[in-house]
Amino acid sequence: MRLLVLLSVFIPFSSIGLAALLSPWFSLFDNALSDLGHAVKSNAAPLFNLGLVLGGLLSFTVSLRSPWVSRVYNVVLAYSGLSLILVGVFDEVYGFLHFAVSTMFFIGLAAFLAVAAACEELFIKIVSLTLLAASIALWCIHYVYGIPKGAAIPELASIASFTPIYFWKYSKTSL
Repeated sequence: MRLLVLLSVFIPFSSIGLAALLSPWFSLFDNALSDLGHAVKSNAAPLFNLGLVLGGLLSFTVSLRSPWVSRVYNVVLAYSGLSLILVGVFDEVYGFLHFAVSTMFFIGLAAFLAVAAACEELFIKIVSLTLLAASIALWCIHYVYGIPKGAAIPELASIASFTPIYFWKYSKTSL
């Protein structure tokens, strides 16, 4: 199970990193990560989108195969995994549909942190709330002030905020 948890994060992060390396036009400050998956404008789109779909499928699988984790976590993780699959399937070519499924994904990550803040011991509550607040602040700065111009930094911050709590919750016990 720990391997599935690790792969569910490693594969999408690797595909994002490789797609960025293969795309000299890409900028963390001027683009959204999803620009790497634009089927018409990005040569790295298949790599990027496949990584998202595989990562979503793996995290969805983790949610189904973790009966020792409370149902609320598994439901939120399943939702996040399915929405990540949809982000990979409905790339930026799909316009508003892509925006909608991307929003669903990032809301799922925030919901996971909110569950941890509500359900765990004090230290995890504090860490989760801090990570959630930082993610929300970055999204607000991006949308209200246009800083940075692209969404890649708030996107990466949201994923990075989710990851340690996900690892903590799903790697500590397994059947």
